[in-house]
Amino acid sequence: MSAPAPLAARLRATLAALALLLGVVSNVSGAAELKPWGGDPGPLFALRDANGREHRLEDYRGKVVLLNFWATWCEPCRNEMPSLDRLGKALAGQPFAILAIDLGESDAAVKRFLEQVPVGFPVLLDRDMAVAKGWSVRLLPVTIVLDAEGYPRYRAIGEVEWDAPSVEKRLRALLPKR
Repeated sequence: MSAPAPLAARLRATLAALALLLGVVSNVSGAAELKPWGGDPGPLFALRDANGREHRLEDYRGKVVLLNFWATWCEPCRNEMPSLDRLGKALAGQPFAILAIDLGESDAAVKRFLEQVPVGFPVLLDRDMAVAKGWSVRLLPVTIVLDAEGYPRYRAIGEVEWDAPSVEKRLRALLPKR
């Protein structure tokens, strides 16, 4: 069951204000960092991408998975998309996947954004924001890195330069040995 329209609009406005505040804090204090995960794992999920294809988190078992919670109206979220795409290209052929999870927006809004900023990874639609809530996402952007067994290892709140050598090195260290 979805929230009434006025409540959903207030939630989006609150998230937008928090994302803006986070963007200001990120610009003052530097880029966000990958910090060790300190909570319980969030739920498994199945979400559709902007083209209607279903993606189930459990289907990515055996791969390191980067879950990036974002929205098109979130400036820090938009800013980090190109570096996420470069990271995906750098780790192509490895057991690694990026899943960008858009919070509460329409297919049309996401498709418009992807026309301007094409990426080589799935962009999933969390229309009712239930997946974000299950993973305790309260600000944007938030990224959670899962190891190959599906256990959360890292979390970053705020904009990250995903293709920075130090970040890529930490992610490569999680890749299963072949």
